[in-house]
Amino acid sequence: MKYEFEVPGTIKGKGRPRVNSYTGIVYTPTKTKDYEYLVEQYFLLKYPKFEPLEGRIAVSIAASFNIPKNTKKQEIGKMLDNSISPTKKPDIDNIVKIILDAMNKFAFKDDTQITKLNVEKKYGTEEKVSIIIEEY
Repeated sequence: MKYEFEVPGTIKGKGRPRVNSYTGIVYTPTKTKDYEYLVEQYFLLKYPKFEPLEGRIAVSIAASFNIPKNTKKQEIGKMLDNSISPTKKPDIDNIVKIILDAMNKFAFKDDTQITKLNVEKKYGTEEKVSIIIEEY
């Protein structure tokens, strides 16, 4: 079984847990929860009758960022050919964390099943995250 879908829009990374200094309660930032929910919704739109994968899993994530507006014309081609990669936030590990946390208990039963991971940050014509989750 293979799940393949895209999440268009601004890419967010997993935010650090916060602590309410008054109550001492640790909580997940709202922006993180909102983006995880967005990823879940795009998954459910494409796969409304999904069944969680049960075997070992390979995940591929491609984060496509918009080309900056002040970029020279000669560099745009290199960016689209993937000769130049984005070195801006969010960090690649935070992108992975937010996507995998959102898909946990949806596309797969537990993230311990993930034994192969391929992640890439690149430039594209539109900002989006492309995700492939499959048993192998």
